[in-house]
Amino acid sequence: MPSAFIASPSWETARPAQTASSRRSAGASTAGEIDSTITPAAGPPEPTERDDALDALGELADHAEGATDLFVNGAAGLWADYGQGAERVEGWTLGDEAVRALAVRLIAHGGRHIDEATPAVDVRLGGGVRVHAVLPPLSTRGTLISVRIPRSGHGTLADLHGAGMFDDRAHDVLIHAVERRENILISGAAGAGKTTLLAALLGCASPTDRIVVIEDLAELQITHPHVVSLEARQPNLEGAGGVRLDSLVREALRMRPDRLVVGECRGAELRELLSALNTGHDGGAGTVHANSLDDVSTRLEALGALAGLGAAALARQTVSAFDLVVHVERHASGRRIGGLGRFALVGDRLSVVPL
Repeated sequence: MPSAFIASPSWETARPAQTASSRRSAGASTAGEIDSTITPAAGPPEPTERDDALDALGELADHAEGATDLFVNGAAGLWADYGQGAERVEGWTLGDEAVRALAVRLIAHGGRHIDEATPAVDVRLGGGVRVHAVLPPLSTRGTLISVRIPRSGHGTLADLHGAGMFDDRAHDVLIHAVERRENILISGAAGAGKTTLLAALLGCASPTDRIVVIEDLAELQITHPHVVSLEARQPNLEGAGGVRLDSLVREALRMRPDRLVVGECRGAELRELLSALNTGHDGGAGTVHANSLDDVSTRLEALGALAGLGAAALARQTVSAFDLVVHVERHASGRRIGGLGRFALVGDRLSVVPL
């Protein structure tokens, strides 16, 4: 594998990342004992699962096909995003009580309960459809419902390339990264296409690879013969029974993953993922929210602080763990890769060197 950084003279303090091959000799992390639920996932769900989930949306179902997101803002109406930004659905109305009843029904369909004691709940329906609901008084203007809908026919990397998400150069970089078992971090804003791109990349992995996915709510739809997934569990009303992402990362290490994937890094799980990727686990991946390629390092420092990592320690571990950073953006014309980079150390702080 070539040197991990391309640095100009102004980057004289930048140091190259530990390569994928050099990490393999570092050994494997040990995992803690926890009680978790492991859900096998043999490739993407059948189309009927997605169809059933869309039918379960009730009053929203007629506007779900082709949409990526649906938003109900109390009695103010419905907004739908068909790929070019949210637009109000003219003529769609429900009263406050009807919107609340819809939220209660959708959350119950996902196996949970929403009321004044638990006024904000996130659930997963079939086929990767996600529903989030918030009741008053947390919501100041009626019940809010947000629905995230994965696109039908989970796009391959070739599909995304053909749709213009990235050019030929970026396509080659991505393919080589998967083939060389590089660890990849995908950044971007909500709805920018991080999950879509990650699933497409993992679909390019060798069919002999065992992919272990850890998510807060399972939504990655990966077309691959050997995928298993772990899903975090929220605590009950008494605050008991919760299983966090960082615990699931440790559990996943007991499952001999060929590729370890964290759907989204938000806090303490970042520390566990960095530890795993630095101790012989190549071909891994994760996503993180960030506004630009330049902002990724700042975002990781903030998450590292939540995980108890100082900026210098976070920087060294990140440079060694990840081989490639991919930033995706959402525009009116569609989703695009906005930049590719490598992590580097500038002094003792983390930075991203664009490719």
